Amino acid sequence: MKKQAFSQTKQLAYAALGIALVFTCTSFINLRLPIAANGGLIHLGNVPLFLFAILYGRWTGALAGGIGMALFDVVGGWFLWAPFTLLIVGMMGYTVGAICEKNRTLTAYILALVAACLIKVVGYYGAEGIIYGNWVAPMTSIPGNLVQIGVAAVIALPLVKKLRKYVAAPELRDAVLSNRK
Repeated sequence: MKKQAFSQTKQLAYAALGIALVFTCTSFINLRLPIAANGGLIHLGNVPLFLFAILYGRWTGALAGGIGMALFDVVGGWFLWAPFTLLIVGMMGYTVGAICEKNRTLTAYILALVAACLIKVVGYYGAEGIIYGNWVAPMTSIPGNLVQIGVAAVIALPLVKKLRKYVAAPELRDAVLSNRK
C-alpha cells in the first residue's frame, strides 16, 4: 500500500513536470504566423507532450498536454481558445499514451503521433469554425498544425529512444497503470 501511494505521488509529480514543460515550450519556443483567421502559432509544446505521453502513459500525457497548453492560452492572451485546447490537446495526450502504453515499437509511436495529428487538425478546425462562425477560413490553419506536429515528431522520437532507459522501473510503472483501470 505504501509503495502504491508513492508510485501515484511520483506519477502526479511527472504530470506536474509535464505541465510545466509543455507550458514553457509553448510559451517561449514559438512562431506566430501571419496566416489563418487567428494568426496561427507554431510552437514546440508538443515535444514534451509526446515525451510524457509515450514515457508515462495516457493520463500523464492528457494532463501535461491539456493543462499545459490551456494554461498558455489563458496566460498568453488566447483565452477564448483555452477550453478547446484543454479538450483537444488532452485527447491528443491520452491517445498517444494509450497507443504507446503496451506497444513499445517505433511503428506504434509513429501511429500514435499520426493519430494525435488527426485529432489536432480536426479538433482545431472545428474549434475555429465555432469561434469564427466560418467553416472555410479554418482550412488555412491546417498547414501550420501539420508542420507543428511534424516538427515535434522529428524531435520527440529520437529523444524517446534516449530517455526510455531513464523511465521508472517497469514493475513500478505497471503497478501505477493497473491501479488506474
